[in-house]
Amino acid sequence: MVFNVRDSARLIKREFPRQVREIEHVWIPMSDGTRLAARIWLPVDAEENPVPAILEYIPYRKNDFTALRDSIRHPYFAGHGYASVRVDMRGSGDSDGILYDEYLPQEQEDAVEVINWIASQPWCTGAVGMIGKSWGGFNGLQVAARRPPALKAIITLCSTDDRYAEDVHYVGGCLLASDMLWWASTMLVYNGRPPDPRIVGDEWRKTWLERLEKTPPFVETWVKHQRRDDYWKQGSVCENYADINIPVFAVGGWADGYTNAVLRLLAGLPGPRKGLIGPWAHEYPEVAVPGPAIGFLQECLRWWDYWLKGIDTGIMEEPMLRAWLQESAPPSVHFRDNPGRWVAETTWPSPNIKPTDLWLGNQRLEQAPGAEQEIVVPSVQAHGLYAGVFCPFGQPGDLAADQRLENGLAVCFTSDPLEETMEILGFPEVTVELTSDRPNALLAVRLCDVAPDGAVTLVSWGMLNLTHRESHEHPTPLTPGERYVVTVRLNAIGYSLPAGHRWQVALSPTYWPHAWPSPEPVTLRVYTGANTRLRLPVRPPQPADDELPAFQMPETAPVMEREILREESRKREVQHDLIEGVWRLIDVSDEGARRLLPNGIEYGSVNRNIYTIQEGNPLSAHVRCEWTLNVGRGDWQTRLESVSTMSSDAAQFFITNELVAYEGEEQVFRKTWKHVIPRDHV
Repeated sequence: MVFNVRDSARLIKREFPRQVREIEHVWIPMSDGTRLAARIWLPVDAEENPVPAILEYIPYRKNDFTALRDSIRHPYFAGHGYASVRVDMRGSGDSDGILYDEYLPQEQEDAVEVINWIASQPWCTGAVGMIGKSWGGFNGLQVAARRPPALKAIITLCSTDDRYAEDVHYVGGCLLASDMLWWASTMLVYNGRPPDPRIVGDEWRKTWLERLEKTPPFVETWVKHQRRDDYWKQGSVCENYADINIPVFAVGGWADGYTNAVLRLLAGLPGPRKGLIGPWAHEYPEVAVPGPAIGFLQECLRWWDYWLKGIDTGIMEEPMLRAWLQESAPPSVHFRDNPGRWVAETTWPSPNIKPTDLWLGNQRLEQAPGAEQEIVVPSVQAHGLYAGVFCPFGQPGDLAADQRLENGLAVCFTSDPLEETMEILGFPEVTVELTSDRPNALLAVRLCDVAPDGAVTLVSWGMLNLTHRESHEHPTPLTPGERYVVTVRLNAIGYSLPAGHRWQVALSPTYWPHAWPSPEPVTLRVYTGANTRLRLPVRPPQPADDELPAFQMPETAPVMEREILREESRKREVQHDLIEGVWRLIDVSDEGARRLLPNGIEYGSVNRNIYTIQEGNPLSAHVRCEWTLNVGRGDWQTRLESVSTMSSDAAQFFITNELVAYEGEEQVFRKTWKHVIPRDHV
């Protein structure tokens, strides 16, 4: 994962309405004696003229890893009359304690104490907002559900309301092989970094070694919970949307892995809410790619001014949802900008959306259901290697390649060329009547755009563990040969398919490496007719779309001064051993290395992930994630190296994590964790 400040067409603001001062380090005391480390930007006269506060609360280290991106946002908010507070969570950065897992109740309880502390400061009016992307977007929703009195509104980006349905662990009840181990291995090395001796003093080494010893590999817990049980319900605000009684601004991008939640939050939350979905990957919209980027920090100010200062900025008179309706483009693994236009809906669900059905026939999508036919859908283990990554960050290689590379490995159904443009906004769904020859199977579905020249662009996708067809909490095996009618909801999308192009649906019982494969090769039989169809959320063009005000040009504060010690790079390739029938997807990301001039910190990392599978043998599936990460300053230099692996047999998952730490060139820590976990309908 790379947190960078991308080059983009944005206005760098150096002067603001309020002069800004920065407090590099503050300890925030918790009731149990733990101290959380914070950095604060605020107007220089805030103690004489108190201001509302904005909290960002994440585990990604304010002094180094996110310092660059923090530098372009927090001073911007402070310059417009806010105290902007960036806190390292318990067990991360310079804060005390151990980070035992994601989104624990302790994390939320700490956040409530942080908010109370902020509200009581002489520079704060007592009104607090929260903003965060990804982890910070998750806990913004979770903390809002706890209703601390001082928290008045939140902005949540690239997050989810349902920890089981949409995160790096499971999708549709399928174990997400592409991201489960990768993200756990990422947090293993991230959590293993030491605090800064300049901040915490001579205790840094003791704290570091304790952190290395006690922080567990998160993947073990995640794999133990293969159903949507109480573990996942904790922190999933969809369990009771009414717990959130403050205004919520939910933001996402079609290229991100978390955008479905924006539409669910708009439909489910009872209070004031706004939604914004652009073409973006997992990034803030003022710097994100694919573009166009927008003046998102100005939109944040309009939101904060309205809810924290009582200034009528007009933001709540605007439509509930603004979304980028993407136009058809040739498939590419990287887009700098996506063609399209902004559209808006005053409510969600929208009465403007007209569900339209196409029926699956013999390799065709038909306007009406035809006579029943049996279509065999066999397993091809290599299907999915060209799907792109689950959660793009905007790096080259993130997006799906031409799906002609996949279509020979699946069964495809294609419509006639459209006579006129068709636009969709929302959740496509595919309903299929089928049988399976095995008790444990999955169904992966791709929705594609077929251009007149034959190029195939991935529009959306989804998958379902068929043992979860009735419940993610109480899965049941399939009875081989018995017919079932199942529905796979695909990822939400806004898309305009032009005249002359064709819709295409592809079905497969495999989707490697997104889905961990079923224990045995599976053959599905699909039965066409009235029960087997594609449902599209068709949205006719609305006259009001042409009247939408344009977003402003992106603005930010200046990025922190830094020296590039090593340029970043990315390599992502598919290898195929024709003799052994082995496929490997190798993904190497070098974040590069930097020196931050204000504090002298040097940091960098290299991450290598290998996904291996042999055709015809689902039990050959293997994931290996390697990290090398360094952080230091001058004579103080530390390095972490890790290797994490995951494999399975028909009954169990096998997980190994190894972490090694160095101070200078001296090894100071080594530990290996090995775990065997039973498969539970996965």
